[in-house]
Amino acid sequence: MANKAYKFRLYPTKKQEQLLAKTFGCVRFVYNKMLAERKEMYEQFKDDKEMLKKQKFPTPAKYKKEFAWLKEVDSLALANAQLHLQKAYKSFFSGRAEFPKFKSRKARQSYTTNVVNGNIMLLDGYIKLPKLKLVKIKQHREIPPHHIIKSCTVSRTKTGQYYISVLTEYEHQPIQKEVQAVVGLDFSMNGLFVDSEEGKKTNYPRFYRQALEKLAKEQRILSRRNKGSNRWHKQRLKVAKLHEKIANQRKDFLHKESHKLPKRYDCVVIEDLNMKGMSQALNFGKSVADNAWGMFTTFLQYKLEGQGKKLIKINKWFPSSKTCSSCGQVKEKLSLSERVFQCECGLVIDRDWNASINIKNEGLRLLA
Repeated sequence: MANKAYKFRLYPTKKQEQLLAKTFGCVRFVYNKMLAERKEMYEQFKDDKEMLKKQKFPTPAKYKKEFAWLKEVDSLALANAQLHLQKAYKSFFSGRAEFPKFKSRKARQSYTTNVVNGNIMLLDGYIKLPKLKLVKIKQHREIPPHHIIKSCTVSRTKTGQYYISVLTEYEHQPIQKEVQAVVGLDFSMNGLFVDSEEGKKTNYPRFYRQALEKLAKEQRILSRRNKGSNRWHKQRLKVAKLHEKIANQRKDFLHKESHKLPKRYDCVVIEDLNMKGMSQALNFGKSVADNAWGMFTTFLQYKLEGQGKKLIKINKWFPSSKTCSSCGQVKEKLSLSERVFQCECGLVIDRDWNASINIKNEGLRLLA
């Protein structure tokens, strides 16, 4: 079985917006309350692990007696808050994430609900949701009939737009393709990546850099407004819309680029880079964040796997830039300012193209 999510725009009424705001608040309240109690319990029994294991963790039902207003919202949304907290704890103890933090009302507002006895259904231009009943939806594409809806996540952006992500389950066993066409991609700061076939850079528009001047102007105006006033709220909305537009442009571009590669190649080889470390160590924070290499690799991976193709990540310490792609000699030093790679064997080639060829060759070695 495989999962696939479909994201659509929601257009709730004023009454439905009020109930959504209540649900977001209740989910955040329950999550924070359970996290606080878990932290207290841990501090109390941290020296006695056996007693800590015997302790029963709080559930959302426990709070409904004390806080009656929790009964007004979808109970499945509260139950999912508990599941999300458990998942956060497991990720922390397995070393995959930091310790769970309290949710802020300034953070992304969302909640998840599950399908139970036909409580969620897609109708003609509407979606039926628990407590909300029929909500208007812009369904820009059809969900295949063999896809079974499992859950839905409703979210609200900073600009006040509502979206719903419909998670579906379906039978899918991709046939593993025979690896014939292989390409290596080297991360490029100003062009997203350079491929090993022709050394071409992706014509990445760098949306954040383009909007930087306009963004600085709008943020400067916002800083001069009295916080909380009507004019401040209007200006805050302008800044939020600019940021949202940049994010949408970037995501659209990355989806299109990651869609092209699986059509042409059976296997894509990339470096397993630590982008956060690169942005801090090399002082390239804005450029690294604008490229969104991590998002691109995520999109590329699921698109390749869905077609039975492969994404190979090679070790980040592999000297792809310092190695000659012709003779294999490794240079001791290579500064960032040297954009052309020159080797004693006579090879003169663009630095990034040379690195992408080495990445491809290392991928082929791992495949073999």
